[in-house]
Amino acid sequence: MRSKVYFTKEITPEKVVEMYRAIGVKLTGRVAVKVHTGEKGNQNFLRPEFWKPVADEVNGTVVECNTAYGDAAGGVRDNTDSHRRLLEEHGWTKYFDVDIMDAEGPDIVWDIPGGKVLKENRLGKNILNYDSMLVLAHFKGHPMGGFGGALKQLSIGCASRAGKALIHSAGKTDDRFETWQQHADSVVFPEAMADAAMSVAEHFEGKIAYINVMKNLSVDCDCCTVAEDPCMNDIGILASADPVAIDRACMDLVINSDDPGREHFMERVNSRNGIHTIEAAAELGFGSCEYELIEV
Repeated sequence: MRSKVYFTKEITPEKVVEMYRAIGVKLTGRVAVKVHTGEKGNQNFLRPEFWKPVADEVNGTVVECNTAYGDAAGGVRDNTDSHRRLLEEHGWTKYFDVDIMDAEGPDIVWDIPGGKVLKENRLGKNILNYDSMLVLAHFKGHPMGGFGGALKQLSIGCASRAGKALIHSAGKTDDRFETWQQHADSVVFPEAMADAAMSVAEHFEGKIAYINVMKNLSVDCDCCTVAEDPCMNDIGILASADPVAIDRACMDLVINSDDPGREHFMERVNSRNGIHTIEAAAELGFGSCEYELIEV
């Protein structure tokens, strides 16, 4: 059976709420709302005002994790103190309780039996405080992964600093000061992302939903301090209970677009073998590339 992916061209905060309701998954208990809150200097991330109605809809807590990179990359989210200051600067703490899940150690370690590359995932221990999760992804490009969507939010987005280093290095090291590119290539890095994503998706199985917003379509991620401006026009909002299907549907919408910026966007995706993350996740079996796109 094909997974259901809901789609609308209308991009408003109110439409995000409608798309969440369309999925038909009622998130209960303490709900983690995973977003990307934007690196210092980034101009493309989706602002807290945009996400507030849907976060209120599920009565959720915004969750983030510290990054594995620091001053060398120009970022400030690699330690809790400066990360919290940036959350305030970007307006997140004005609207939400924000939980940096790895603010205090020790990390939790989840085994990944049957993983393609990783044997374990390392996450901030506060993830255990939540009963369900709403994954809100700004779909866009990425300097290393090719693109970022639901699968990236599950994997790198939920990993602790050590967990991020483990994914980026394809399981070779959890030391964030090592050079990741010495360990990972365009095959094993996407597979490591898929492995890590599977561990989070399976932990919240039946209690997790995904929304991807195809807006501000830059080839760069919201983790970039100086990101390239968007190269494509906005496309819309997608929602699903399947993280593989929703990312595959987003990619297909880009591929099938006649937007003049499509080639530039896809050059970034293809040069990093980004679609292999989707393929690897489908092979692991926690989602499907076969989907039905339902316009709302």
